[in-house]
Amino acid sequence: MLADSLIVPECIFRPGSFTGLMTVYESNYIRLLNLSSDLRDIPTGKGRERVSKSSRDCDLYRKILRQERYTTTINLTYWFDDESERIADPDLVLRVYHDAHLVEAVSGTQEHCHPELREFAKAHSSELDRRWRNNIMLNKWLDFLLDMGHGFD
Repeated sequence: MLADSLIVPECIFRPGSFTGLMTVYESNYIRLLNLSSDLRDIPTGKGRERVSKSSRDCDLYRKILRQERYTTTINLTYWFDDESERIADPDLVLRVYHDAHLVEAVSGTQEHCHPELREFAKAHSSELDRRWRNNIMLNKWLDFLLDMGHGFD
């Protein structure tokens, strides 16, 4: 696995900036590729949903929502059973840009179950802040998932 400390950003960026956000997208791509290297080769139709099991973490669900020539849109989530319903949290929709080697968290849960995630979302509500929040969260979550031994290959 590639260590983050060895990744040299191609530009100098300010946290919270658009340029910095693109660097986070690049980092997301590297992490997601380590978790699931088959994103371009997933057959259409059946087999679009996969589960990664780890003895150290919850089951991780990946569903292919849409596949096009240069992009793949996926859903990545945990499922929790509540008293009366199943809850997906975090519930992220990711767009993989294969040609640019970027991954963007295009949407996430609006109201999280976990108090820490709710506070983080409240503090960052503008569009650029929302994109930063979702993509930094994805970045850290992908790191965690790799540390827990998840993988779809």
